[in-house]
Amino acid sequence: MKTLKPINRIIITVDAEKKPLGRLAVEVAVLLRGKNKPDFVPYKDMGDTVLVKNIDKMIFTGKKVEQKNYFHFTGYLGNMKQASLKEFLIKRGPKEVLRTAVMGMLTKNTLRARQIKRLKFEN
Repeated sequence: MKTLKPINRIIITVDAEKKPLGRLAVEVAVLLRGKNKPDFVPYKDMGDTVLVKNIDKMIFTGKKVEQKNYFHFTGYLGNMKQASLKEFLIKRGPKEVLRTAVMGMLTKNTLRARQIKRLKFEN
């Protein structure tokens, strides 16, 4: 019978200072999925815990602050809510902006909920 080896998770600290949102989100998503490991398989949750610091110093390139929109559907007819990145930052903060970007880069299956829980923020 084959024995299962335990997954060794480490805490990786990522500094968000002077990094664009998209580039930072890609880096975090790769670490959460475990794609940086030599024994990566897409159907296993083998990623590490990622701790992001200096999230307030993350930068937004171009005109994203005015032009990028976030959509939310309430479940009722005609209730599609829309907010620009500027409004989203004021309402929810930069942590939720990065979390939303990383969520869009993870696989859309049951692994995503487990992987996103390992995304931590340091003040």
